[in-house]
Amino acid sequence: QVNHGNLNRFIGACVEAPHICLVYEFCPKGSLQDILENDDIKLDNMFKLSLLSDVVKGMEYLHRCPVLSHGSLRSNKCLIDNRWMVKITDFGMARFKANQSENPEVGEHEEYMKLLWTAPELLRMPCPPLKGTQKGDVYSFAIITQEVISRGHPYCGNDSTPRDIVERVRMGTNPPVRPIVDEEGATPEVYKLMVRCWSEVPEARPDFTAIRKIFRKCNKGRDANVMDNMIVIMEKYAANLESIVADRTKQLVEEQKKTDKLLHSMLPRQVTVADELKQGRVVSPEMFDQSTVFFSDIIGFSTIAAQSTPFQIVDLLNDLYSCFDGIIEQHHVYKVETVNDSYMVVSGIPDRNKDHVDQIATMSLNLLSEAAQFTIRHLPSAQLLLRIGIHTGPCAAGVVGLSMPRYCLFGDTVNTASRMESNGKALRIHVSSALKQALDEMGGFKVEHRGQMEIKVRSSLLTRVYKS
Repeated sequence: QVNHGNLNRFIGACVEAPHICLVYEFCPKGSLQDILENDDIKLDNMFKLSLLSDVVKGMEYLHRCPVLSHGSLRSNKCLIDNRWMVKITDFGMARFKANQSENPEVGEHEEYMKLLWTAPELLRMPCPPLKGTQKGDVYSFAIITQEVISRGHPYCGNDSTPRDIVERVRMGTNPPVRPIVDEEGATPEVYKLMVRCWSEVPEARPDFTAIRKIFRKCNKGRDANVMDNMIVIMEKYAANLESIVADRTKQLVEEQKKTDKLLHSMLPRQVTVADELKQGRVVSPEMFDQSTVFFSDIIGFSTIAAQSTPFQIVDLLNDLYSCFDGIIEQHHVYKVETVNDSYMVVSGIPDRNKDHVDQIATMSLNLLSEAAQFTIRHLPSAQLLLRIGIHTGPCAAGVVGLSMPRYCLFGDTVNTASRMESNGKALRIHVSSALKQALDEMGGFKVEHRGQMEIKVRSSLLTRVYKS
């Protein structure tokens, strides 16, 4: 007939020897003692308050019903169901168990361990009542509260043996022997309540109705419930997780921008080459009917290198090409690559702009002018001798490589522009006949005839040098 959400439901009993037993509702989480001893289960103050509140509600009902008292309330008799609700068990069976024989396998240590929850007035009785007393149950609840706060066994802060502790509690020393509990492990209200509940004077201990009111006050007027608290915790966790996800997404976007910027520094921004590679697709090469290719290098670079340390060479090229990069940004061109002192630029690729010849020619004059005034930091008296070669014509372009993909140019136009540069003169721009013709059609550029030269491409070329 006893039915309450915090009392473990009695199913029945078997009284036929040798299988005499009691059958109760199964609680899969084990006992409160098991939960407290499991370090993998994290218990915050709200969780602890909910567990203790369940014990209080069960005991309040038990004290009001015909059972009247428990008599052997301990943490291992507070079971946990699959909803994390505490259910008190092993009550109302004092007469049923009264005449059972002692278990010979239970030693003295274990017998005294069971008495750690027993109130001092009951320990002093020669024949304490089988079903205990209500005030004795309150004392036992105080010891359970100490277990929950400390997450340890009763009197875990005391160095004495269970027998010594029980004997000193029975004697009633001054001050009384009680568990040592860190006040920071619980709220002030719960700590004070625990101390009241294990008072030496039974009449000074509150009943479970008063205890429940104090717990409601600690929980802001609500009955503490593990599931409700878990939902609150999950809501807070979800809100915090959303904030973390938003922050990480922002960081990811920023890192993606950095990655895209790095990728576009290696591949043309104007085409979808980078996007194609990121999606794992093969980038097909393209043919461009009109383009103008630029090459430059430094005459005597090996001599300068011989007079410089590796770090000085790095600083020299970094200063020079940073200067060049700033200039080419002002023109409709694409920097293909830099290899040591060689600098390669193209216009008309990947954008099919019609003014590719004008863009490269004007850029070349600007670069040459800047190179003539450039000062080498560690060799300030040395003159930087830049030579440039350019050619115009059809060209193929495509992405080469996977681990470090590069946008490369192929064809006779590239080879011819490279030969223009390698056969050029210091501080001059060496151009092919095809480029000279294109310049003449545009007008505005002065070109000097250099004469017939043998260039190692498919045919001999008439080359020229233009000054301005």
